[in-house]
Amino acid sequence: MSAFASTTKPVALVIGASRGIGRQVAVDLASNGYIVVVAAKTTSDASKTTPFPPDPNSPQSTINTVEREIREAGGEATAIRVNTTDPASIDNLVRKTIEKYNHLDVVIYNSGAIYWASVEDTPLKRFQLMQSVNVQGLYATIQSILPIMKNQSTGGRIIVVSPPIYSRFFRGKTAYAMGKVAMSVLTKGLAMDFQRQGVDDKLAITSIWPTVAIESAATRQFTLKDPSMAADLRKATIFSDCILAMLAAPARTVNGGLELDEDFLRQHAGVTDFSKYSVVPGSSPRRIMPVELPDLTVREQDDEGMRVNSASSRTREKL
Repeated sequence: MSAFASTTKPVALVIGASRGIGRQVAVDLASNGYIVVVAAKTTSDASKTTPFPPDPNSPQSTINTVEREIREAGGEATAIRVNTTDPASIDNLVRKTIEKYNHLDVVIYNSGAIYWASVEDTPLKRFQLMQSVNVQGLYATIQSILPIMKNQSTGGRIIVVSPPIYSRFFRGKTAYAMGKVAMSVLTKGLAMDFQRQGVDDKLAITSIWPTVAIESAATRQFTLKDPSMAADLRKATIFSDCILAMLAAPARTVNGGLELDEDFLRQHAGVTDFSKYSVVPGSSPRRIMPVELPDLTVREQDDEGMRVNSASSRTREKL
């Protein structure tokens, strides 16, 4: 099921789990034995939702309907509202999770704000929102969960929805790309922290990104206008299958990876037939990601020069 050896069920916190990809990940983690904390901003009275379950890519899908779906399927879930633009709200989410379950094994950060336009056509307020949700929200989440995961004998896994780093990604959506790439830099940097601290045998952070566009609330606006576009989409189950494969792998294997779902499943899970993920049966969705990605390492990768720790300097100044 996972790399966690425990007599209790592992607990997964999925942030951004009200609909689309996040909902599918939450549902599939629950069906694979995880206790799932379903977190996002959108709530509802799930007992009054009709029809049930709602369209998973519609506004009718909320953390409460996802919680109900999981419970009715025999799983265990708790819905907790969070505003990822507010660090205090994130701290409250983590605190409530620990109060209820006493441990936290997996955190998946799927929350995201999106606005694709040129720099000239992206208002500052849109830019600020994306940095707040995408970058600050992730950073605040990691700050909140790290002390918990580091103090657990079983460690923990962090999975971030952010892309590999390559220049074509910046084109036509620079403001959005600035935030998503920053999330990937955080994945790489925190992975290096784990290595330097000698804890990468039990702690790992990994980024995941779709190789082919995935059916979601974001793509729904396009397929409603042109249903033929669905032929280039995959089901969100490929994402959850990839995440489950990442969680089953040793921490050092996945720590610091900026992974594409299809490529990871092909290389690490032995998957060769991806036809079951096509939204339109028999279609061959177009790959939107490069086949080869740049290597971000340099020849002097291990040469750190003089190590500087501003946190230690601040401690001495206070004393």
